[in-house]
Amino acid sequence: MTEDVKQQYNAEQIQVLEGLEPVRVRPGMYIGSTGAKGLHHLVYEIVDNSVDEALAGYCKNISVTIQADNSVKVEDDGRGMPVDKHPKLGLPAVEVIHTVLHAGGKFGGGGYKVSGGLHGVGASVVNALSTNMEVEIKRNGNIYRQTYSRGKTTSPLTIVGESRKTGSTTTFWPDPEIFDEVEFDYATLEHRLREMAFLNKGIKITISDEREGKKRKEVFHYEGGIKEFVKHQNSNKEPIHPDIVYFEVAKKDLEVEVALQYTDSYSELILSYANNINTTEGGFHLVGFKSSITRVFNDYARKAKILKDSDEQLSGDDVREGLTAIVSVKLTNPQFEGQTKTKLGNSEMRGFVETATNENLMAFLEENPAQARIIIDKCIKAARAREAARKARDLTRRKSALDTISLPGKLSDCSEKDPARSEIFLVEGDSAGGSAKQGRDRARQAILPLRGKILNVEKARLDRILNSEEIKNMITAFGCGIGSEFNIEKLRYHKIIIMTDADVDGAHIRTLLLTFFYRFMTPLIEGGYVYAAQPPLFQTKLGKEVHYTYSEKEQEKLLAGLSSKSGKPSVQRYKGLGEMDYHQLWETTMDYNNRTLVQITIENAAAADEIFTTLMGDKVLPRKKFIEENAEYAKLDI
Repeated sequence: MTEDVKQQYNAEQIQVLEGLEPVRVRPGMYIGSTGAKGLHHLVYEIVDNSVDEALAGYCKNISVTIQADNSVKVEDDGRGMPVDKHPKLGLPAVEVIHTVLHAGGKFGGGGYKVSGGLHGVGASVVNALSTNMEVEIKRNGNIYRQTYSRGKTTSPLTIVGESRKTGSTTTFWPDPEIFDEVEFDYATLEHRLREMAFLNKGIKITISDEREGKKRKEVFHYEGGIKEFVKHQNSNKEPIHPDIVYFEVAKKDLEVEVALQYTDSYSELILSYANNINTTEGGFHLVGFKSSITRVFNDYARKAKILKDSDEQLSGDDVREGLTAIVSVKLTNPQFEGQTKTKLGNSEMRGFVETATNENLMAFLEENPAQARIIIDKCIKAARAREAARKARDLTRRKSALDTISLPGKLSDCSEKDPARSEIFLVEGDSAGGSAKQGRDRARQAILPLRGKILNVEKARLDRILNSEEIKNMITAFGCGIGSEFNIEKLRYHKIIIMTDADVDGAHIRTLLLTFFYRFMTPLIEGGYVYAAQPPLFQTKLGKEVHYTYSEKEQEKLLAGLSSKSGKPSVQRYKGLGEMDYHQLWETTMDYNNRTLVQITIENAAAADEIFTTLMGDKVLPRKKFIEENAEYAKLDI
């Protein structure tokens, strides 16, 4: 380092960010991203405040409206935010809530016993990331109003009317300088708000869309709470016993609610929540629940003499096959890992949930022996299938040990050994596979051609899945195993890229592959390792100019731009990857600098499970209904 550079680093280089400036400088630290996920998170922050009022027993109705100008209004009938002067800051409390980071009634000041918005950043962050924000409060017989913009107050708190009612209304306009897009998606908000209504029985949550051409409205109100949540998740599945098991236990500052039911599905869906926050990474409450159900079913099966061999044991995987369960806990001082709050760290929750589940689940089984027998029989069948799958894996391992090369013969591997720099293309058909092999970067890009459509794993157990040649090839190539033996540390490629034709068959193959990854290799999607390539739909030539376009809309725009030039353009519509030579495939779809990859994510586990079951399950009517309702939004490019 030179002396000049050293001298440049002094007090002048130390930047002090005041007020809510840090939020605008680093928005991702507070809302996760500046994409669609972060945009919708703004709504959740405001709604969470209203739900906290409901948890405290003061609010029954919450409404969320996407207004015609794409602003969002959230209204509740709670107590109304406090308007009296803050003792330390001398400002109205509502102004402190909206302009000071980490200010709120959730830090032990007696405002809320149970709360999801623990960090107190909600309303102030929304203010910081909005061009405008308006708050109206009904309280003390008056209607109060105050406005804000980009973290600052733009008008004093004033009384604008009178009202006998109480409650808070917040309207905000997201800042286009911050967000990649400011268009709210109704379906995204709908899923989250329905989930909130399920988790808080008795609350009525209304969502409305007032935008031109998109007008719709739905009301979510579930007196049965998470029992109705389980029923909703199983609506496209076939329950194998009539009653949904439900129990609720409270002790001091801890509460747990559990609802569960078994279906004839081969996959499990366990959703866990802490103070209404979806703990996607689990935590001690989920550990306690899982260990309990394994013990309870083994104990009951032995007591009922269904399991007679003392060595016979049902594993956790066996007792969770086909299980749909909701585990919701509420506690006064939750400890979450990180701002994203995806894992509950309160160790006392493990024993509390375990004991509650032991007692209540065993009581259900003993009081309902016919239903208990149906569930245990399914678990035993799962155990037998697991044993068959183990033998199939052992056989595969023995074969691999005898082969000189254990990787699949169809795989054209790359020479790079660092998984972070390696990627594998799953290519539809031998023809496209041949072009991909020729055009690839042999150092970093591996190619695995797939023959036709793989098995629909939504309708199959692991033992049958392991007999599928195409699936076995993928498992072997990835190197990380499957099911209970899955180990993400052994993954050989950090980009798994699905490359299929831009037609209906290609979309079907992609869906089958995503179903397999979602059901049996979920960490691949959760870790962001799965992508979909976007090959072009059109090649357009005019003289020496060559253009590639990836959608009908993009093609129309290109042709309109070329219309002013002399000559008639030559247009080729690609029906499949095999129609491109390897130069074109590399240039458009595989070249690191030119290609477009779409990362596959799981935004909402409940919604993802519902959609996979609807599209890939046995029931025809839900699939037909889904297609009819969503046909107008269908497109082949992702």
